[in-house]
Amino acid sequence: MTKTERAGWLTRDAYAALRPPLARAAAAEAALSGLDAADLEQAAWLRLLERARVQGPPADPRPGLLAAVRSEARAAREPARRETARLRRPRPLATGPAGCPERRVLTQEAAAEVRRAVAALTPRCRGLLAALLSGRDLTYREIAGTLGISQGSVGPERSRCLGCLRRMLATEVGAPDPGGMER
Repeated sequence: MTKTERAGWLTRDAYAALRPPLARAAAAEAALSGLDAADLEQAAWLRLLERARVQGPPADPRPGLLAAVRSEARAAREPARRETARLRRPRPLATGPAGCPERRVLTQEAAAEVRRAVAALTPRCRGLLAALLSGRDLTYREIAGTLGISQGSVGPERSRCLGCLRRMLATEVGAPDPGGMER
């Protein structure tokens, strides 16, 4: 197959036929794992195109795309699983009433760690988190306009920024048990 033939294998018709099953698979995996379906779909297309560049175009790309969605979701869930296990480890808690000095100091230390982690984020992530947490209750459209990004990028960018912050804090600040209960 020539380079020109290889370059034209993914036609608009082929894309139109592959997109609905891929979108359904990405949505199903995203719902199960709490990931963004658009990110999964994009990763699957990227994997298909990378593989086609090396191995040549597949005869039937559908199984490869669906397998790529499952693989990407599995790969994304694994770090989250490790983070969750790390966050579930008990942390030393101050005992006594909520207003006791020991609890206040621990709370202040945790808040300082969060501030340091936020300061270590990229300027784009800091701006996005500031916009999301502002008291003005901005819509995604308003946030996108303020930051100069597309509205469709706000959700995936938020997910990436919060994931980065979560990873930074996982080693710094212990989290209460799932469900918000401290023991």
